[in-house]
Amino acid sequence: MTEAVRNSLNDLRGVSRMVVDAISGSTRLVEAVHTHIARRPTRLAGRIGGGTLRSATAMVYTSIRGITRAVGGGIDLALNAVAPALGHVEPSPAREAIIAALNGVLGDYLAETGNPLAVTMHMRRDGKALELTRDGLAAGIRTPSAKVLILVHGLCRNDRLWERHGHNHGAELARDLSYTVVHLQYNTGLHISANGRAFAQMLEALVSAWPVPLSEVSILAHSMGGLVARSAHHHASEAGHAWPRKLRKLVFLGTPHHGVPLERAGHWFELLLDKTPYTAPLTALGRVRSAGIMDLRHGCVLEEDWNGRERSAKRSNPCGSLPLPRDVQCYTIAATIGIAPSRHGDQWIGDGLVPIASALGHHSDSRRRLAFPRSHQWTARGTSHLGLLSSDQVYERICGWFGE
Repeated sequence: MTEAVRNSLNDLRGVSRMVVDAISGSTRLVEAVHTHIARRPTRLAGRIGGGTLRSATAMVYTSIRGITRAVGGGIDLALNAVAPALGHVEPSPAREAIIAALNGVLGDYLAETGNPLAVTMHMRRDGKALELTRDGLAAGIRTPSAKVLILVHGLCRNDRLWERHGHNHGAELARDLSYTVVHLQYNTGLHISANGRAFAQMLEALVSAWPVPLSEVSILAHSMGGLVARSAHHHASEAGHAWPRKLRKLVFLGTPHHGVPLERAGHWFELLLDKTPYTAPLTALGRVRSAGIMDLRHGCVLEEDWNGRERSAKRSNPCGSLPLPRDVQCYTIAATIGIAPSRHGDQWIGDGLVPIASALGHHSDSRRRLAFPRSHQWTARGTSHLGLLSSDQVYERICGWFGE
């Protein structure tokens, strides 16, 4: 895949489509609430309105949606005619951060509707997309080394956001250990397994086109990125790709291997809304979060975890177990915002998003437990989820692991 053309009119076209869809969705929501109320008998007057009222209101709501679509279509046609003339405009870091966050929350919807704001997966270096051919890589990487380090960002993030408070793990590892660093840019709102499959294919293309003989591929992944990396290795192994044989080390930073409590809370809120006839239509609001976020409920990395099932499955844990890759040195770092050990805080709060047990792969069910050697686990105290990206102590630990 290549990076989509970016300019201000394309952005405006994407926003206009979102507004149109939001108005149409809100209209459906109001109509559903209205219909549910009309169907419920009142204490004094029985049912409200009946079929005549429902027919009249349905006509009104249909008219609103029709007018909205017509206006949106006119705007889209006008912007389609002008946008190509502007060509590609280099996006600012602030704009890219907003687009990354938007894709994290609504990325599956953006992709399904062909919205120009949807992020397409590609490899990047120095903020620019790489062409995964031998000539393209030679042009995009001035002095490629025999060791490649792939950095995989987390939910609502992008490749530029690996730099935090003046520190960048990738840049430091390139300087200290002579890695050539390449970033994966992807739509974090898509299913983790879908991103894993695409990442596996992209790594295969990268490895086969690398301009110099390649001795090592390693991956450093933050948060959701670790789940995408595990999924990618699984898909690559099933497909018989060559790159897993080059993969030496896989380091996870704050990866929710067994999910995050915050998404589970959102799921229970959604189920609560569905309990009464008056709030049941509002469950649509509870579902306004991407497939990628829903996969974080339990850390789902396999396609069979969601394929053919409702987005809001009521099963307590629908995810299958996926062991760590064989013949790969896997390391994991958890974090806790507390300085002193606290059983309650470490268990539920962790780094503010991911509990320590989830980040270390611990689980009460031995079938789901990830077999990280004790020497390959570490907990950074007084560190937040994003603080993992700028901590000097974290860097010293991962530099030591990569340098072994």
